[in-house]
Amino acid sequence: MTTTDGLATSHGPAAPTGHVPTTHRGALSLAQGTALSVGAVLGTGVITLPALAADLAGPASLVAWGALIVLSVPLASTFAALGSRYPDSGGVSTYVRAAFGDRAAAAVGWCFVFAVPVGAPPASMMAGGYVADVVGGGRGTALGVALALILGTAGLNIAGLRLSGRVQLVLAAVLALLMTATMALALPHGSTASLTPFAPNGWGAVGSAAAVLVWGFAGWEAVASLAGEYRDPRRDVPRATALAVVVIGVLYMGLAATSILVLGADAGRSQAPLSDLLAIAVGDQARVVTAVVAVLLTLGAMNAYFAGGSRLAAALAREGALPGWLAPGSGAGEVPRRGVVVIAAAATLSLLVTAALGIGLTPLMLLATGCFTLVYVLGTASALRLLRRWSAPWWTAGVAFVSVLGLLVANGLHALWALGIVSLSLLYHRWRTTAPASSGRGTTHPRSTSR
Repeated sequence: MTTTDGLATSHGPAAPTGHVPTTHRGALSLAQGTALSVGAVLGTGVITLPALAADLAGPASLVAWGALIVLSVPLASTFAALGSRYPDSGGVSTYVRAAFGDRAAAAVGWCFVFAVPVGAPPASMMAGGYVADVVGGGRGTALGVALALILGTAGLNIAGLRLSGRVQLVLAAVLALLMTATMALALPHGSTASLTPFAPNGWGAVGSAAAVLVWGFAGWEAVASLAGEYRDPRRDVPRATALAVVVIGVLYMGLAATSILVLGADAGRSQAPLSDLLAIAVGDQARVVTAVVAVLLTLGAMNAYFAGGSRLAAALAREGALPGWLAPGSGAGEVPRRGVVVIAAAATLSLLVTAALGIGLTPLMLLATGCFTLVYVLGTASALRLLRRWSAPWWTAGVAFVSVLGLLVANGLHALWALGIVSLSLLYHRWRTTAPASSGRGTTHPRSTSR
């Protein structure tokens, strides 16, 4: 998410238009900024994340949720500090460029672009799981729905149809209401007996669960991108960020705890945890409604993934950071159809390969969260260079840097995907700048995301 009129969801990169310093006084109030910040982080992955985390760590997954919520405080505060001091629409890439140069900024763009093909399949499979819960068919139905969502989203983007930022915000509000209703209706059916055994897979599984849960917390970097839109960035950005952390923390921890307390040992085996919770509370008729909402929310999120990823790829190509073949459609109002086709083809391939190998959602999610986490590593490292040394924000950035570095380690071998992307980005930059045909080409300025 980048502006009040051009949102992307928390896990979809916002479309870049190059470096545009924010020099005007924005119009965002504290309440509006809080809502947009919550919308940037509140991703549709939360409809399935409680089950995935519980499958990995059992009730101890609540510790992982709590750790990610606590980590959100210094991480969000760091981006808020950067945004309030340097209110620029470029977001993370602005700070990475200022701290480490053009090559590092281009690497941020690559991480966002290459997170989409591995992030779209699990997102679509989550919605597919809810449909399969209603109509049956198991994994086959979920796979069919996922493929339809990927191809349908690609078709919408090729046709130039995108959901407006306001619609994206409405979808985030619908998700928040669904989570709140689920907790309120299902929690009375819970039991503390479901908390034992607390760590059936050992405490090491908590780290694995935390690495997956990054999926649900990606988006705090959007706080920096929004800074220039506030009426008073220095005053309102920190306040809006603090309020957003509280709202996200209550929603996420509340839903995770409700899932564990109500579903017990079945929490980790559920393919549609919100449907299961509502069915216990109000009956099986709730499953149909929840499935419809899950598909609509996922379609909105994936529309943002594809629109943001393809436009970012086109902008990077226009500036020479990706092959020029992808550049058409990078102008304002144009449709980057080539980028959409490439992303859709890669996402479809990822989906089919994982289906053929019988791999679940977790591996692809870890590849995507590795990209997000590496961007956070670069962003917080930039803060350590840009913020006044030894100041409170600098120390906060240090805590955030160490924390996200730990999350990258917890990502395990899956982090090699993100590290490989950065390496390829640097190699491509070196090749482009040394090749005779590349003389005179500019460098890119990718804008921040919102998953």
